[in-house]
Amino acid sequence: MSVKLGQRTEETVAVYFERAQSAVIRAVLPQRARTLEEALADYRRTLEPGASSFGRTILADGQYVGDVWCYAMDPSGDPQAMVSYCVFEQAFWGRGVASEALGLFLEEIRERFGLERIGAFTFTANQGSVRVLEKNGFRLAETLVEDGTASGYYTKSIVSQD
Repeated sequence: MSVKLGQRTEETVAVYFERAQSAVIRAVLPQRARTLEEALADYRRTLEPGASSFGRTILADGQYVGDVWCYAMDPSGDPQAMVSYCVFEQAFWGRGVASEALGLFLEEIRERFGLERIGAFTFTANQGSVRVLEKNGFRLAETLVEDGTASGYYTKSIVSQD
């Protein structure tokens, strides 16, 4: 299967927002935007100079199946950004799409923004997401419980291998 990253557009943001509203995805992926208008406004902010977030679409065999993004980008911070991802097409779950897309994205943000230290949160019960992070070299740094739900905070160094 061919996995590539593509450009986000207002159209893909709208598709993503609609598809990510499914109960199964909402149960494992907290979402800030409550309306399509909020999601589009968030996307438009990523296009502004000095934006603190950046995202790409995930394409599997040419089909748009999800998104991967980083947020809270701060080159002086530790971590320098947080990363998240979602494959909304359930037919592609468990097939390595998210793992490969995240790997491609980490290379891109290292090259594009010079980021070297990345963090990620996932619910500990979301074993698929835990596997995606671990396959990409993230290590559990801390476990947190918020509103009765356990989450793992993971970190990774993506220093250039040059």
